[in-house]
Amino acid sequence: MSDAPLSGHELAALDAHWRAANYLAVGQIYLVDNPLLEEPLAPEHIKQRLLGHWGTSPGLNLVYTHLNRLIKKRRQQALCVWGPGHGGPAILANSWLDGSYSKTYPDVTRDAAGMGTLFKQFSFPGGVPSHVAPEVPGSIHEGGELGYALAHAYGAAFDHPELLVTCVIGDGEAETGPLAASWHSNKFLDPVHDGAVLPVLHLNGYKIANPTVLARIPESELDALLRGYGHDPLYVSGDEPATVHRELAAAMDLALDRIHAFQRAARTEGATVRPRWPMIVLRTPKGWTGPAEVDGQPVEGTWRAHQVPLPGVRESPEHLRQLEAWMRSYGPEELFGRSGRPSAQVLDCVPDGDLRLGATPYANGGLLLRTLPVPALDDYAVPVGRRGATLHAPTSVLGGLLEGVMAATAERRDFRVVGPDETASNRIDALYEATGKAWQAQVLPVDEHLARDGRVMEVLSEHLCQGWLEGYLLTGRHGLFSCYEAFAHIVDSMVNQHIKWLRTSRRLAWRRPIASLNYLLTSHVWRQDHNGFSHQDPGFVDHVLNKSPEVVRVYLPPDANTLLSVADHVLRSKDYVNVIVAGKQPGFDWLTLDEARAHCARGAGTWGWAGTEDGSREPDVVLACAGDVPTLETLAAAGLLRAHLPDLAVRVVNVVDMTRLLPREEHPHGMPDSEYDALFTTDKPVIFAYHGYPWLVHRLAYRRTGHAHLHVRGYKEEGATTTPFDMVVRNDLDRFRLVMDVIDRVPGLGVRAVAVRQAMADARARHHTWIREHGTDLPEVTDWTWGG
Repeated sequence: MSDAPLSGHELAALDAHWRAANYLAVGQIYLVDNPLLEEPLAPEHIKQRLLGHWGTSPGLNLVYTHLNRLIKKRRQQALCVWGPGHGGPAILANSWLDGSYSKTYPDVTRDAAGMGTLFKQFSFPGGVPSHVAPEVPGSIHEGGELGYALAHAYGAAFDHPELLVTCVIGDGEAETGPLAASWHSNKFLDPVHDGAVLPVLHLNGYKIANPTVLARIPESELDALLRGYGHDPLYVSGDEPATVHRELAAAMDLALDRIHAFQRAARTEGATVRPRWPMIVLRTPKGWTGPAEVDGQPVEGTWRAHQVPLPGVRESPEHLRQLEAWMRSYGPEELFGRSGRPSAQVLDCVPDGDLRLGATPYANGGLLLRTLPVPALDDYAVPVGRRGATLHAPTSVLGGLLEGVMAATAERRDFRVVGPDETASNRIDALYEATGKAWQAQVLPVDEHLARDGRVMEVLSEHLCQGWLEGYLLTGRHGLFSCYEAFAHIVDSMVNQHIKWLRTSRRLAWRRPIASLNYLLTSHVWRQDHNGFSHQDPGFVDHVLNKSPEVVRVYLPPDANTLLSVADHVLRSKDYVNVIVAGKQPGFDWLTLDEARAHCARGAGTWGWAGTEDGSREPDVVLACAGDVPTLETLAAAGLLRAHLPDLAVRVVNVVDMTRLLPREEHPHGMPDSEYDALFTTDKPVIFAYHGYPWLVHRLAYRRTGHAHLHVRGYKEEGATTTPFDMVVRNDLDRFRLVMDVIDRVPGLGVRAVAVRQAMADARARHHTWIREHGTDLPEVTDWTWGG
């Protein structure tokens, strides 16, 4: 495959580096002392608990070694995403060899003492985990959960035209749904403005205890599958090191030649044909170079090599003998000498400076991050004369701001919006004034807004949207994920991993802050009356608020101007996961832009104009709300109370930032008890209309003094294809029910207001009859405006 095969010198250097990395990987799994085997191995040199994964490590070491050669030879800016689960020993070994680990952690020196520290800290209390975590220089991808490596790789390549992103995909990971969808990412990669992704499908044949699908199907079938995905695969296989080194070096050279040719054709010659990008299929034995047999059972090349091939080293003299023979087979005295420093031959293929995979700034995206140019909100705010009289679709107003951001980043290309085929549906399609939708496949005359250089990305896979955006953010850019609220749950596990990554990164001084992962959840539960029960689920907020408090934020802006203010804040923020829930249907305008800014800065506050407090006494009841539809129903209820019970002192509280309900010691945004008690009182009934599941509010506020007086209305899994107002009635969140709750809970009011309560119950009954006859909501609901 190459006109310039490896010289003997190059082959020896590559093999030395690979053997050194393998030795270091084994040492991390087993040793707590005696790193250079200067004395015979003894049980006291072995860790008490043997943790880690050997099976994938030799293959990862092989790829890392050959990427070093390619990067050094071509002076190529590169990043690698290491997909196979728990491949930490290999990547730690290689970053120690290239010196990037010692630069990041000066106490882990590149000598015998540092090697001993490297070994001991692995999967050890107070040390580092067994997967490629944030602690590992050069990493942007946790290998612990499988399925997302290729999506992360493409996200990293978008808008980085000079970057080569290699992605090692384990054959176990290749069986996951997200990874299977990720092969289609090549239809969104622009060879002019984006970098390139070189997938390396590593077939070592086994998962934890079973064979893998892609390793067992006929190679002709595998080839047809990969070509069907649009790739041009190159095959490397074997178990004889010299042969594999030669074939892999030739394959990598050829792959990069083809990548550069495609990029030149697109960038200088105007070629528009979608490239058939190369990829490599690497087939080597699982646990290669490890023990061939243990206790009479085959190990190398089987599933038994997956984790710790010799589990009884401390107890079994035979296992201990095998471990020492295994480690000495790599020739540590030749590779490291007495000092423990890697020999010149080992380092011959290693690049220098920021070209090292462990030192690349692309894996520490905060180094590359620039301030996002968010335009002034005044240019997009809606005018508010009489409150609750005019209507605007909040996300449509936000779309104008996003278009401004997209236009302001047209030259620098560091902002993208992703979503599953819903940009127009979610009414942020003003974006198309500034950019099109990324697309490299066939275009028909009927198509709209498709563009090879587009920075709106739509694909009907929430997993891909999430993975692309994570890779984009982790490599120093900004973005937004727009999604139907109910289906954000599809990425529950992915956002878990990203939150954990951010939480860990915040504790690493060398990791620079990156732009926040921002969700816009719309087409929400209360306005999915047309799509029905399957589309009604507000629980993503609950899921996120279970996570690390220093990382997560949840906002429920009640109108267009508050949405603008919240968006301005989250788009500028760093190192958070921000969830915004906002409606796309026309809703009432409650606050001017200045009022919205002040209210959002507080996160929660009274709306004095909506209540009937006169300042001379405490309120009789607090009507609290969070979310656009709950705010509407709360204000309608306040209007009914004003009309029917004018002597009742009502306080209206609106919550934008849900984390304000937590105590200050539980969340940075949480309210001190004194502030919470002043706002909600300690002993008055609080009727809280909440956008999502009502028990979340109880969980957030359960430690507050007045919790016993807190009554929350929200979504109770009562849904259907019905009218908008019937959705709130079904879940007892409607204005009439809220008034009844006030009457039921204010002491002494039940007897005095029995007629009012009956009128509210009658209105609910009238509603049921009306919608079944007319198919629309009551005129008194549809024609309602704020009259306070």
